[in-house]
Amino acid sequence: MLPRPSLPRRRAMLLLAFCALCWSVAGVLTRRLEHTESLDVTFWRSFFCAATMLVLLAAQRRGNPLPAIARMGWPGLVSGAMWGTMFTGFMIALTMTSVANALVVMSVAPLLTALLGRIVLGTRLGAFDWIATLLAGAGIAWMVRDGVDGEGRIGMAIALCVPLASSAQIVVLKRLQAQVDLAPAVLVGALLSCAFTLALAWPMRLPVADLPILVLLGSVQLAIPCFLLVRAVRPLAPHEVALIALLEVVLGPIWTWLWADEAISAATLQGGLVVLGALVVNALLGRRAAAPATRAAPV
Repeated sequence: MLPRPSLPRRRAMLLLAFCALCWSVAGVLTRRLEHTESLDVTFWRSFFCAATMLVLLAAQRRGNPLPAIARMGWPGLVSGAMWGTMFTGFMIALTMTSVANALVVMSVAPLLTALLGRIVLGTRLGAFDWIATLLAGAGIAWMVRDGVDGEGRIGMAIALCVPLASSAQIVVLKRLQAQVDLAPAVLVGALLSCAFTLALAWPMRLPVADLPILVLLGSVQLAIPCFLLVRAVRPLAPHEVALIALLEVVLGPIWTWLWADEAISAATLQGGLVVLGALVVNALLGRRAAAPATRAAPV
């Protein structure tokens, strides 16, 4: 199946905002689990994501979705590996540090995406891009120095894998989505995450009380928004995609503060504001400079 036509720009932005809203509930749902072993949670979340993706792809193609996976070729494997890294790294990080810490580390994705877009797509970077990078790094350093214990630092280091993979994912989608439908790569990523966690933590546990939450994590929080993201990225520049996705960073700690009684430390709040401020200013100032090069790049 050929990729579907691009959505109108405004609709794509709204769709991406909806995706970020879905992603933002991961922390509060995870905190509601009775069994919180990170590898078990990651496996079942990815398992239910894979099951949901099979249903979505079968409905989209009115039949067997497996041939679409084979047609992706190596781009699908690369995209799937990036999805698998994000699915696994995020859930493990959440069990080792606070939701706010994990999400703020992930918020460097727009800057990483801009840098990778420059290398792969030819998107130009101005002086404010580099200034924003330094400010974001300083904000994260403040969080680590004053507000995180040893295990929390490990969790934040694991969380850093997510924006690295996310940036590569966005650039891959922007460059290759016009030639091949990469929606099935979400399924590949979920299966890779399942295989990785199953090998490390067999036998898996599935507490009955946690089943509804795990189903929500795999379907509504993961599979559906990732499936929609593949369509939403096409009419948007890479840095715009990453910036809108920052809604997850803003909303995630709020949900856990309201419904899971997880306090936000002063260091996390201060460092997070520096990071988010740098990202927003960078995006607003850099939009005009980045747009011409992005439009000229093959997508």
